[in-house]
Amino acid sequence: MEAFREFIRLIPEKIGYLLGITVGAVLMVNGDIGAGAIIAFLTLLDKVSEPFVSITAIISSLQRVSAGAENLLTVMEMAPEVKDRGNVLPAKPCSIRFDNVSFSYEADRPVLHNVSFEIPAGKSVALVGPSGSGKSTLIKLLYRFYEPSGGSIRLDERPIEGFTIASLRGQLAAVTQDVYLFDGTIRENIAIGFANATEADILRAAELSQAAFIRELPEGLDTVVGERGIKLSHGQRQRIGIARAVLRRATVTILDEPTSALDVETEAMFQSDLPKWAGASTKIIIAHRLSTIRDVDYVIFLENGRVQEMGSPKELLQAKGRFSDFWRNQHIHEFVS
Repeated sequence: MEAFREFIRLIPEKIGYLLGITVGAVLMVNGDIGAGAIIAFLTLLDKVSEPFVSITAIISSLQRVSAGAENLLTVMEMAPEVKDRGNVLPAKPCSIRFDNVSFSYEADRPVLHNVSFEIPAGKSVALVGPSGSGKSTLIKLLYRFYEPSGGSIRLDERPIEGFTIASLRGQLAAVTQDVYLFDGTIRENIAIGFANATEADILRAAELSQAAFIRELPEGLDTVVGERGIKLSHGQRQRIGIARAVLRRATVTILDEPTSALDVETEAMFQSDLPKWAGASTKIIIAHRLSTIRDVDYVIFLENGRVQEMGSPKELLQAKGRFSDFWRNQHIHEFVS
């Protein structure tokens, strides 16, 4: 389609040249004009055709913009599947309970099957399991990106639908593997969404996220990171993502492999500092590197959209079930009791 548009755009220009050369050749053969006149005519024709070529390009661009705008308006006019209603979620650590939750992205392909578990307020739980087991889907349901097809989710024993989406998401802080950074300064990327953040707040967040590299940069917090943080390494971007979560001081902290791009020493320091900035919040950790969940209160092992095991890390290791297999496969021989 793009090649066809380009062909249509060039038609006025090419036809003009062909006609000019044809007419000029006939006149020159008849002795009416010389070669110099043909060259002058073609040069003039080039100047005259430029506006018409530009107009054709503009029309083509307008057609693309119109199609894009139509698609955008269609999306904006869609009624949201998740209804926003209810009260404001209080800014305090809350318990989280999934009660027989089922969900499917497609009607005939269920992702979660009657998942039930509870996280007491202020405690930490690790979601462990193979890829595709439903760990990330549980987080999407907690954010209310989707509604469960069955069962219920409750915060402090109240249905999650009873809280406004804005207040719910405002109390959730997520650190993911792939942190999106905007083309601005490190300061702006840490404090995004927090216009009233002080210099002390930003520095504290940077310190607790182990972002010591900022002090080594010539511009410090005012260093421009580039689109998507292209001027920083993956590990540096991840630490800025952690600093965002520190600054938010949310009641529920979600960590999705937050240290996957950090070296062992930095990861250990992050783990030791975690209680300082997220100690009071309810913590959910999605983990593939099991070394990051030594100190969690509970482990929920998911497989094929079902809860296979639940308990403390020590209990599940002693049970010698699926979690124990995962632990052993990663060659982890030490466990802090």
